[in-house]
Amino acid sequence: MCLRVRDAYNVFQSAMTCLMRRYVSSSASEDHLKNFIIDNTEIVSSQSLTPEISLRLFTPNCRFWTDKPELWPFPDPYWAIYWPGGQALTRYLLNNPEVSTGRKVLDLGCGCGASAIAAKLSGASHVLASDIDPIAIVATKLNCDLNNLEHLPCVTENMIGSKPEDWDLILLGDMFYDEALADSLHKWLNTCIVTHGTQVLIGDPGRAQFESHGIRRLLHQLAHFELPDSVKEENYGLTSSTVWCYNPDL
Repeated sequence: MCLRVRDAYNVFQSAMTCLMRRYVSSSASEDHLKNFIIDNTEIVSSQSLTPEISLRLFTPNCRFWTDKPELWPFPDPYWAIYWPGGQALTRYLLNNPEVSTGRKVLDLGCGCGASAIAAKLSGASHVLASDIDPIAIVATKLNCDLNNLEHLPCVTENMIGSKPEDWDLILLGDMFYDEALADSLHKWLNTCIVTHGTQVLIGDPGRAQFESHGIRRLLHQLAHFELPDSVKEENYGLTSSTVWCYNPDL
């Protein structure tokens, strides 16, 4: 992607972040958002790759599962779905606590916060949950409560393209769903690795935008998981999900 298009995308993302914050702050307090999430989600654990973690999610029993999309009063609720890439990444962290133990971890595009929660449960010294949707941050805090964790530090700034901090580990689940976003991520992640030696783990179920992107040839497979039947049904036939380690030297 040419530089002009990439820069335009970054401007668009920044504008969307500001609009989300402005909309949410003008329409609802955090307590109102918490109550709204509680009233319109269910606590789910068993129907995922990580039954030991409980999350507030959309299910077929929830009103907005079937309501017209225009009735939803906030930005698209990506945080209300436990996406298959995030499930695989979270399962990997729980299976391999040494990956997180004692490390400074960023969960980029945290959504429901599952991977951030897994990193903290596995002994990370510091975990930051980042998502440009402020409601995702509220949902992450609620999910921390469900898993007997203190609220993790959270930010809504768009970190992609920002000056890299000294993260030991960056987690990305289901972030490669758009070519322009993938291009921006590729450039920024490489800068983080070169500057600080950051380890980058990516969870993805094999979406076309990910498999066809140039970053794919720079990844080393760490784990592969068969998805539960209910997750397959919710994700249009995706049957498995993989955890990759980003290695720019490949």
